[in-house]
Amino acid sequence: MPLRSALRAQPAPGPPGYGRISCVTTHPAAPVPETLFDDEREQRWRARFTAPRMSRPAWALDAPDRCLYSSNASGTTEIYVWDRATDTHRQVTDRASGTHSATLPPDGSAVWWFDDTDGDELGHWVTEPFAPDGTAAVPALPGVEDGYSAGLEIGRRVTVVGTSTDDGTRIWLRRDVDAPATVVYEHVEDAGVGALSEDETLLAIGHSEHGDSRHPSLRIVRVDDGSVVAELHDGPGKGLGAISFAPVEGDPRLLVQHERHGREELLIWDVVAGTETEIELGLPGEVYADFTPDGRALLVGHTHAARTRLHRYDLDAGVLTELPVAPGCVGSAEVRPDGTVEYSCSSAAEPSTIRALHPDGTDRVLVAPPGERAPGSVPVTDLWVDGPGGRIHALAATPPDGDGRAVFSLHGGPHAADEDRFGAMRAAWVEAGFVVVEVNYRGSTGYGSAWRDAIEGRPGTTELEDVAAVLDACVAQGLVDPAKCVVEGWSWGGYLSLLAVGTQPERWAAGLAGVPVADYVAAYADEMEQLRAFDRALFGGSPEEKPELYRTASPLTYVDAVRVPVLVLAGENDPRCPIRQIDNYLDALAARGDVAYEVARFDAGHGSLVVDQTLQHIATEIDFARRALA
Repeated sequence: MPLRSALRAQPAPGPPGYGRISCVTTHPAAPVPETLFDDEREQRWRARFTAPRMSRPAWALDAPDRCLYSSNASGTTEIYVWDRATDTHRQVTDRASGTHSATLPPDGSAVWWFDDTDGDELGHWVTEPFAPDGTAAVPALPGVEDGYSAGLEIGRRVTVVGTSTDDGTRIWLRRDVDAPATVVYEHVEDAGVGALSEDETLLAIGHSEHGDSRHPSLRIVRVDDGSVVAELHDGPGKGLGAISFAPVEGDPRLLVQHERHGREELLIWDVVAGTETEIELGLPGEVYADFTPDGRALLVGHTHAARTRLHRYDLDAGVLTELPVAPGCVGSAEVRPDGTVEYSCSSAAEPSTIRALHPDGTDRVLVAPPGERAPGSVPVTDLWVDGPGGRIHALAATPPDGDGRAVFSLHGGPHAADEDRFGAMRAAWVEAGFVVVEVNYRGSTGYGSAWRDAIEGRPGTTELEDVAAVLDACVAQGLVDPAKCVVEGWSWGGYLSLLAVGTQPERWAAGLAGVPVADYVAAYADEMEQLRAFDRALFGGSPEEKPELYRTASPLTYVDAVRVPVLVLAGENDPRCPIRQIDNYLDALAARGDVAYEVARFDAGHGSLVVDQTLQHIATEIDFARRALA
């Protein structure tokens, strides 16, 4: 039965839902359809998720033939190693909820991976041999507390790890392989491991002791005794990020990302001499970079208008050269010791490939996962729309036989952006006949600091003003039918979806929210401390200090204004958007008794690394949207 038929005439909104007490109601479970299509589209959409894919392999600093990557080849995202000398691959981890964080020490002798419980992100680093010898994984740093990860740097002698708990951040330092790790830094505010110098005498720490974790400062300390060498703070609203020290013994140059001129750019800070050299590249958009292995140049990633390309910047000559990489949007990249640039690349129409650009200009596929490559999809087109805060950039993917149905798929973050990269979820919606519109609303990265920070003090409603402007432009262009638009997203995008159906009920035919913030006060109470720090910076304080701002930003406040069907997908072990606050929202919907809603709960954290579970989520979303529009 169409979901809309379950809706009765709605009364005028009653008192705001903010602060309701959970009544622990049993909620209607969303059905998972066995199939979405009765033709070749069924195989295509599923193949885009089930086709083996892999991240770009990273290598051990002193043993570059020893590489590590993640892959879904087993049906769950796990950690794999690749020995290039023998061209052999091996799956390292095998856990029910998957594994997403791992790295190699410089000698490549072991694999370090982060051991949490069922995706809850709370745990510790463990280590096991690169070459299997029957040895089980053991704690990598005995004595270090369990916590949420706050960075890791593994040197040849020194290891540094950060832990975040409800008490704040601690940074632990082990000065020798046989020595215990001790705390070198701790603070109640958010902080993290930044970079370790090549000679392992200096450590960069990013911190927010000034109370704004969204715009951190930098501190350099001596590894031997923890004494402070230098500080760098650019003032309110201007963050700094340590990228890496120059890979040269005794070189105190630290590559830093700054935003002194209203966007993310680069500088080199000699932390001993105290000198700073800003690198002016003359490129629009924003940049990130890392040193080449000899420390004489930078590999620069340049992001502009939802596409990323690569450049090389010669530090001595001051010359910038674009690299002739394959067409598409670059994902990640790194320079091998022989000068080869290895990178990942994709577009909305073409799945990702792992490639190698050699010094002689030869570009080739470096490595491919086993099995058939995922089917392609349609390209995206750019939309530029005048909005209340300036020009808004959006991407639209259009099915060949659409009927005006549209899904406005809102990205998470909020400090992220939709780009012209391959997306199996976007392609599935297109197969189902929906125009997919992705909006890089205020709060998104890649469009300057002012655009990113425009949501401060007014999150949620600010982004939705931009979404509304893009929706209106799409209607005016005849791209979408205003009566057939659904709003969808995960994480921050899920939050915006719930907020949209409460604050813009006349605009949407349905709201689909994956792992959302639903009750902001309860979310703040239960979430990981790193996100509480983020929220304090975003709102200007805690819910106790800024109650009205949190009330205005919370979807629960507007639950009585919801007029359309709502789907919520929630992870039982989610530390970012915890389950209790979602239950509060669902209980409030249930108490109304006059709005159609469904729930899909899953035993994982902030999303799933299990392919079958992801397929179920996408099938559930598309089926729900179809029924809502029937």
